[in-house]
Amino acid sequence: MEHLLVATWEDRYVDAVVALWNGAAVRDGYKELTRDTFAEIFTANRYFDPACAFVLLDDGQVRGFSCGCTGDDLPLGETAGYVTCIVLADGFGSDANRTALLEAIEARFRALDKRQSELLFFNPMRLPWYIPGTPGHEHNNAPGVPADSGLYRFLISAGYIDRARQCAMYRPLADFAIPADIRAKEDKAAEEGYAVELFDSRRHAGLADMLAGLANPAWEREIAACAADGVPVVIAADREGRAAGFAGPVVRQDNGRGYFAGIGVHPDHEGRGLGSILFFKLCEALRDVGADYMSLFTGSSNPAIRIYEKAGFDTVRQFAIMRKELTQ
Repeated sequence: MEHLLVATWEDRYVDAVVALWNGAAVRDGYKELTRDTFAEIFTANRYFDPACAFVLLDDGQVRGFSCGCTGDDLPLGETAGYVTCIVLADGFGSDANRTALLEAIEARFRALDKRQSELLFFNPMRLPWYIPGTPGHEHNNAPGVPADSGLYRFLISAGYIDRARQCAMYRPLADFAIPADIRAKEDKAAEEGYAVELFDSRRHAGLADMLAGLANPAWEREIAACAADGVPVVIAADREGRAAGFAGPVVRQDNGRGYFAGIGVHPDHEGRGLGSILFFKLCEALRDVGADYMSLFTGSSNPAIRIYEKAGFDTVRQFAIMRKELTQ
């Protein structure tokens, strides 16, 4: 007979939870964790709250783990908490056990006066996962709930609404080449005074103004920091050398992945094909610095998905963005 208990987090559970993760979560496609990488994602994260992490115990043995997080400075953070994961061992994956672990997280959110429970890409606890059908290629964040998972089906039954879909996309870079029609677009943009090239503070200006015009605080912080630190960023510049758009940064990660923060074109310079040119030039630059592949995610209704598909990216998995309104 099972004697199941949901207990709040204590550090003595680390080894058991890592072992649980490396069995159950890895079979669902997530990357293996060590004590160090578990700490990086969870317990050493500035948003980790031990009162919002739980284990399911069976006569003292860890059979499940769930974690959520909150932060008023996070997007939606004043009103919402984020569910990071619910993981259950073989033989314990019942909806009753998932419910017990989920309700513990939701109770903590309510105690902190949160009105919504969210599963989405703003979660600062980033869960790496393996891209199916590849030789261990990985993406650095799960932007929601895998839409083909048992957890997704459970959350629907638990009152969560599927609000949007994120397409996880992938392309090996060894054979990447910019096609003739994109080269033609680049030539036409050049006739209009635009150059797509790496940012150079000696020749280019207006980067901060361009980023501010995109109304994306994450890009504004990250791309400005990269440029200040000398990390290459692809930009579109007008004939005066003022930044009109960006793609990047150009970074090969240790796992061979070409890092991708995003692409953006200032509204004053839209309609000239600069977004396509920027992205293709970024892929080329990442190939040239030795990146083996690129992965990214984008909304299924985002027009940029057509740029990625034209560049040879395939959707390898879909993630659901989900929300539940919490009652007090």
